[in-house]
Amino acid sequence: MVLSGGLVVPWLAAVAALAITAAPLGADAYKNYTVGDDKGWYDGLSLPGVDYQAWADGKNFSLGDFLIFNTDKNHSVVQTRNVTLYESCDYNDSGPDDTVEWAAAPPEFSKDAVTVAVPLLDEGRAYFFSGNYDGEQCESGQRFAVDVAHGQGLPPDLRPPVADAPAPSSAGPADGAAALDFSHPKNVTTPSATDDDDEQLGGGSASSSLRSALPVTATLLITLLFAFAV
Repeated sequence: MVLSGGLVVPWLAAVAALAITAAPLGADAYKNYTVGDDKGWYDGLSLPGVDYQAWADGKNFSLGDFLIFNTDKNHSVVQTRNVTLYESCDYNDSGPDDTVEWAAAPPEFSKDAVTVAVPLLDEGRAYFFSGNYDGEQCESGQRFAVDVAHGQGLPPDLRPPVADAPAPSSAGPADGAAALDFSHPKNVTTPSATDDDDEQLGGGSASSSLRSALPVTATLLITLLFAFAV
């Protein structure tokens, strides 16, 4: 590696390698959790025997993590903090702030695969269920609850912008709500047979964490190179 002054500093390459190997892959990294692992997100009639609460229990969810729902167009993802709605599997009469429907399309009897990426944006208890068919899928086991810890807090791309002044009254249909960037989980795609093989080889959550850590590592390396070039 040659800097602008003509000096060869091979130890800088070692620093770069060390920075990459030291990238956080454990509790300090944001994680992507694939709901149900390789079984996906389906009701008990479509996939008997899947216990989503058992899948969630024992995992450490934090702000900035993502839940990845691999399913089809016949199932939806509803998130709520209202335990009454969750237990009743019915959110038709919920208030505007009670629920978020991440797969908002009408029920469609289709096996077309879809992937729904849901960011964990609030601390505390969160409930998830399928809202299709008047709660039948939820009642058939397609639901679970998680506890979200603060962890590192939200990453910059998931934080709403801080307003310098109150939003004008004509803010529009979103009524001044922040537009968040939900691209945090990198390379989230519909699963394939190749993806399943990679996960069996141990490339699951660790590879997701590495993808989250690499942009930080790249910034560090660029900063080091610029400093020594000067």
